[in-house]
Amino acid sequence: MAISKVGVCYGMLGDNLPRPSEVINLYKSKGVTAMRIYDPNADALNALRGTGIQLIVGVPNDQLGNLGSASGAAAWLNKNVIAYPDVSFRYIAVGNEVVTEYAHFILPAMKNVYAALSSAGLQDKIKVSTAVAQSVLGSSYPPSNGDFSSEAKAYMGPIVQFLASHGAPLLANVYPYFSYVGNPKDISLGYALFTSPGTVVQDGRFGYQNLFDAILDAIYAALERAGGANVEVVVSESGWPSAGGTAATVGNARTYNQNLINHVGQGTPRRSGKAIQTYIFAMFNENQKTPPGIENNFGLFYPNKQPVYQINFR
Repeated sequence: MAISKVGVCYGMLGDNLPRPSEVINLYKSKGVTAMRIYDPNADALNALRGTGIQLIVGVPNDQLGNLGSASGAAAWLNKNVIAYPDVSFRYIAVGNEVVTEYAHFILPAMKNVYAALSSAGLQDKIKVSTAVAQSVLGSSYPPSNGDFSSEAKAYMGPIVQFLASHGAPLLANVYPYFSYVGNPKDISLGYALFTSPGTVVQDGRFGYQNLFDAILDAIYAALERAGGANVEVVVSESGWPSAGGTAATVGNARTYNQNLINHVGQGTPRRSGKAIQTYIFAMFNENQKTPPGIENNFGLFYPNKQPVYQINFR
């Protein structure tokens, strides 16, 4: 199966969104061949049958405790994955940006889901991972100094070992937007938007022309320090808001996401030439995301399926 380089996250936190069957048709019409959903929505899974759209399906954070037993994990997998043999599952994301006090739930749940997949003979076809925020990094500048924070190391170390031993990637939500608005004095807008004309950060033999690569390579450096040199990073979310805050304009959002699509095929300086599997956040502006503002304006489309701006996936 050819791996799609760029997918789009299908968030459902809106009371005005199209039916899942319409959404899947929109993906197909735009040539989007990979999707992330955050929980196993039955309507979406049914609409995905036979489409070949490659899927990341999430285990919601509030369900992690249920997967702490082998029977709970097997029941979850049977209901939400095995019941859909004609859906192209690629990854199961066990939790999304789980914060420290709940982080101890992640690895037992991952192990139990993996065991259930193995029992079904699917462990080579579907990989088990978890999606982390950039904040797991305690150090990220320059990228070669990338390391997990002391707080995150306690749970990330064992997770990385699990991923390394099972040939699974780490899913990471990578947002140059938030890095830029958090530090506009030291980070230029062009560096965040992929529009810098030349190298901005020189890190030993690696030169960085954009912040996306720098963040990603900091994660790779952290993985290497944690014994996961062979672990790939899949960018499970990245995007730019079109309204609601600093530098959140339609023009900047279009520039970032189109440049992201055009860029990911070439890899990062540390992983040159290896395409980066990336999922843009998100398909729609979601009116029930909180807090209101920036979070409601990451969509490529309005809920009426009209584009917020034109973008080319092909």
